[in-house]
Amino acid sequence: MIPMMTIWAIPFPDMDPVAVQIGPIAIKWYGLAYLTGLLLGWLYIRRLLSQTKLWADDRPPFLPQKVDDLLIYMVAGVLIGGRLGFVLFYEPSYYLENPLDIFAVWKGGMAFHGGLFGSGVAIWIFSRRNGINPWSTSDLCTATVPIGIFFGRIANFINGELFGRPTDAPWGMVFPEARLHYPDVEPTARHPSQLYEAMLEGLLLFIVLRILTHYYGALKRPGLVSGTFLVGYALARSTAELFREPHFAHSLNIEPLTVGIVYSIPMLLLGLFVIYFARTQSLK
Repeated sequence: MIPMMTIWAIPFPDMDPVAVQIGPIAIKWYGLAYLTGLLLGWLYIRRLLSQTKLWADDRPPFLPQKVDDLLIYMVAGVLIGGRLGFVLFYEPSYYLENPLDIFAVWKGGMAFHGGLFGSGVAIWIFSRRNGINPWSTSDLCTATVPIGIFFGRIANFINGELFGRPTDAPWGMVFPEARLHYPDVEPTARHPSQLYEAMLEGLLLFIVLRILTHYYGALKRPGLVSGTFLVGYALARSTAELFREPHFAHSLNIEPLTVGIVYSIPMLLLGLFVIYFARTQSLK
């Protein structure tokens, strides 16, 4: 029997996760989201470097031409870290039994916290090889990350994944994928939490960092933008988790916490630590 709340629910749009199909080659919205985020981030970093007044002594940490090399490092960090993060943080038992599926990235499965860690390693390697303050490089990258998050969450919505908790709100949607894990209660209207995350983790966080970099001279204090991003994302993600269905059967879903909140707590603490040192001491 269909629950009464679904009478007023908005049907989930029937969107093909494949954006472009050329013969046997399929380009998915999720892949396009990653590509768009990286390319726009590349352009934004070049723009920040060209605005010398944003930097201490009007001296950017490196020339815009080096952003091309940085992009290669970041692509590797995001893809490797994001994939291994999903394998280790969310589905370790499955991939222990099916190790070859670790490489089957076309099946989906990327973790933001893993991608963040991978990006951090990539930033450190790039900076050390080029004699650059890694915190300044990190500030550039974290100032652009919300752009990628925004498009990534929109792709999550198109795929109908990472859906929200049940709701009687008039904008609640019935997500077909929910039937796979919760057949006893489906169809049920749920929060379109992917859109909430796009707004909080993407648009709002980008605006906050933009204000810091362009009106409060944050790039003149290496680490300040990075720390603010860590705190901002942790708070935005934890807020969104109140509306997002917790990852199915994960051992870290301990009420009132979810696995997303648990993984965000270290980010929050690290971000506060980095902000403190960026404001009181020179981070090198």
